[in-house]
This record gives sequence, C-alpha cells and structure tokens, in this order.
Amino acid sequence: MLPYRTIEDAEAALNRTLTFAETLWFKYSANKSDYFLYCHNILFLLGVFSLAPLPVVFLELLRSSNFERFKIQPKVKLSRSEMFACYKTVMKLFFLIVGPLQLVSYPSVKFIGIRTGLPLPSIWEMLMQLIVYFVVEDYTNYWIHRWLHCKWGYEKIHKVHHEYSAPIGFAAPYAHWAEILILGIPSFLGPAMVPGHMITFWLWIALRQIEAIETHSGYDLPWTPTKYIPFYGGAEYHDYHHYVGGQSQSNFASVFTYCDYIYGTDKGYRYQKKLLAKLKEESGFRAQSNGGLYYVPSQNIKSD
Repeated sequence: MLPYRTIEDAEAALNRTLTFAETLWFKYSANKSDYFLYCHNILFLLGVFSLAPLPVVFLELLRSSNFERFKIQPKVKLSRSEMFACYKTVMKLFFLIVGPLQLVSYPSVKFIGIRTGLPLPSIWEMLMQLIVYFVVEDYTNYWIHRWLHCKWGYEKIHKVHHEYSAPIGFAAPYAHWAEILILGIPSFLGPAMVPGHMITFWLWIALRQIEAIETHSGYDLPWTPTKYIPFYGGAEYHDYHHYVGGQSQSNFASVFTYCDYIYGTDKGYRYQKKLLAKLKEESGFRAQSNGGLYYVPSQNIKSD
C-alpha cells in the first residue's frame, strides 16, 4: 500500500510530476496491500500456464505440412485428449502446490526487499535486473538439474518430467511436486540478490515460465525472437535432453548454453550435430529421431 493519499502527495514526496506509468500504478495500487499485489503472481502464472502453450498446441492439432517441418520430433503426435490430460495434471499441481506456495511465500519476498512503492524502476533498471535473474537462475538450475539426473534424484523425482520424451508446451511445468518446490529456489535467488520492484518481480516470474514453455514447445520455429539472444538454448537444444531421457548427461541448461559448454555436458549433443551435418554433406542423408533431428541409425550415442 502506497504511503500517499493523493497523486499530489506523491508528487510532493518525489519532488516531480509522476510519469504516466506511475500515475496508473498509483491509481491501481494506492489502496491495495502489498500482499494482495504479490498474489497477482497466482493469476499471472495461471494465465501463462493456460494460454502461452496454445499457439503451438494449435500447430500440433493442425498438422499442416507448412509447420510440420519445424517440429523437432514429427513422428510423435499427441491427440487432443492427451494434451488436455497433461494440462489437467498441471492445473492439479498448480492449485495444490504452486498456488499455495505463492500464498505462503510472501514473508520471504518482503524480507528480501521487493518494493511496491514509487518511483517505478526505469526500463533500463528492469532490464538489468531481469538479466541478473536469468543468469543466476540458469546457473543454479543447471546444478540442481544435474543432481536430479543422478540415480536417486531421477528415479524418485525427475522421471515424472521426462514422461514426455517429445515435450509439448503444457509439459513445461509438468513435474513431481518436490521438483516444483526445489526448482523454485533458483527462481528466487536472483530477486534475493538484486531486489527490485514488484512489477519487475511479476515480469520475471511470467517471462521465466514463458521461456520454459517455449523450450518445451517441440517446435524449432525460425522466427522465434529468442534465437537472437546470445548463448540461448531454445527448443531444439532442450528437446535433445528429453529425447535422450533418463540416461541423459547432456544439455542440462534451463536457459543458456554456457554451463553445458564450460562443464562439458553438451559433448554428446555437439558430437551428434556434427555427425549429422557430416552425413548430410556426404550422402544427402536426412537423419531423423522420431522423424526429426537426432537419430543416427548406425550410432547409439544416447549415453553421451
């Protein structure tokens, strides 16, 4: 809740006129508690989980030849009922785990210093904070993800997420309840290290989930804006991790690829890409995995 009764009070405190965005924020948030504003995350996540995967779901159901060439594993075709079953499971997890977690985690958000007042952060400040959040989350997620691929972590927790060897957007948050709790830690570390405004926090939570849905989409679309982000993994990179499955020791990165490169956990992926390129160059061979990008008939490099 803002400590100002009127816009004039806010302008007097800031010693300047409010920007248009600040005026809108004042009108919306002035009489709302910080806890109420924080709980907007629940609505944003519900919207992202429900709406962000829909464009690719429509592509999957349409099965047009114009888009089929962008599907990474085109022989894997899920029916409408199978995709809806995935969504129902995600919604069950949302209402039983994700939503309640948001409701009870407000004290920690308040403790680290996420603010709701004026002034609003500049676009530049928000951008710099979001970059920090993505980098911190990516690094810590990498190591937790590697741990989840040890025998105990995979068998007890992570194998649920790998039920989809050819992932779809709805499957991005499809996981064991314990994994949802564990992977909430990397998402929280960035804002804890560099606390910002509640709007930045909202944006961070939404963008991180949209990114996860994009990398689980199952489509390597050439016009995706994320292709212009340095070191970004993307759908084709993460799809390989799902294709290899539980024995995978490759492509653990959640967003960027630098950790896999530095620690050598992309060797199998890079070797296979190199091998496929060589086969195509020498014999015009079109290598396929489930009709897609990975499988080499004469090789078995899933364990790399």
